Amino acid sequence: MLTKAAVTNGKGDPFKIESLKVDEPKAGEVLVRIVGVGICHTDLIVRDQYYPVPLPAVLGHEGSGVVEKIGDGVTTVVPGDHVVLSFASCGTCKSCMTGRPYACQTFYELNFTGTMQDGTCRIHKEDGTDVSNFFGQASFSEYAVVSERNVVNVPKDVPLELLGPLGCGIQTGSGAVLNKLKPEIGSSIVVFGSGSVGLSAIMAAKVASCGTIIAVDVQESRLEFAKELGATHTINPKNVNVVEEIQAITGGGADYTIETTSRPEVLRQAVDSLATLGTTVIIGAPALGTEVSLDVNTILFEKKVTGLLLGSSIPQIFIPQLIGLYKEGKFPFDKLVKYYTLDQINQAADDSESGVTIKPILKIS
Repeated sequence: MLTKAAVTNGKGDPFKIESLKVDEPKAGEVLVRIVGVGICHTDLIVRDQYYPVPLPAVLGHEGSGVVEKIGDGVTTVVPGDHVVLSFASCGTCKSCMTGRPYACQTFYELNFTGTMQDGTCRIHKEDGTDVSNFFGQASFSEYAVVSERNVVNVPKDVPLELLGPLGCGIQTGSGAVLNKLKPEIGSSIVVFGSGSVGLSAIMAAKVASCGTIIAVDVQESRLEFAKELGATHTINPKNVNVVEEIQAITGGGADYTIETTSRPEVLRQAVDSLATLGTTVIIGAPALGTEVSLDVNTILFEKKVTGLLLGSSIPQIFIPQLIGLYKEGKFPFDKLVKYYTLDQINQAADDSESGVTIKPILKIS
């Protein structure tokens, strides 16, 4: 079948809307009609080849849609189900078998090398040229073939076009708090960067009943928005020494910090802001090879620095939990989004990079 999709052909090139061929789903796979898809920072750094995904490619990894067809052996969804698409994992390695698919030992191969688990593509140009899949879904498209392991069944009483970003960015920010850090009631947490990931972490910190929730950003409008979503304090690095201000607010240092900006100097601030026994979670993804300098003696004081993939979550469990919190009014992630059409993808990407829009969602159908 044919699908209209946004294709990236090289570093610096805008997305181009093309007509592509989509294969039928194979065993263990699902054909999904995409209704909405979020644009994530990772899509943009792959477009610019910070991560060298083979080109041409259809990106998009925050899709939501309706199941159209299922391949042999699929048991968790049927045609007509509403689904959110998340990351690909193998299901057979030690990490997957112990309930940690986000740490799948073939995570990079399945999500960034442009093919499905069998080593082949599911989308092609009309002349037969393969087009890389992304994150096992390639959802900047009207239709996507995905692994059953990517698929999360979701309720039909929530707007389907809204839910795609739960598959990556919002899941990642909230999962950093609720799955990784699991902060104690009344504890202090600092979130560096108030984009969609950072603001999701702030909403999750409020859900977790943190006592002090500090948002750090250079845009005053985003700091004001962070207050609306749960921040108790805000800091603009243009105006003060960030580390000193955090130490003053928290009485010596924060219990937890989260770095979402991808900037090494900000990561240094996040670590230096910790109290003894504190933990920093790294979410921001800079170009491969980026290094950071830390004071070893700071870390020696029983402080931890850890990475995070996809919110340390099992999407089939965590995404429905987030939807439940949303329905209860405790996790208003709908306030982050602005809708565009697929044809407006380049404008949406520009608005995301400039900060005009926190979380762009492309309405596909």
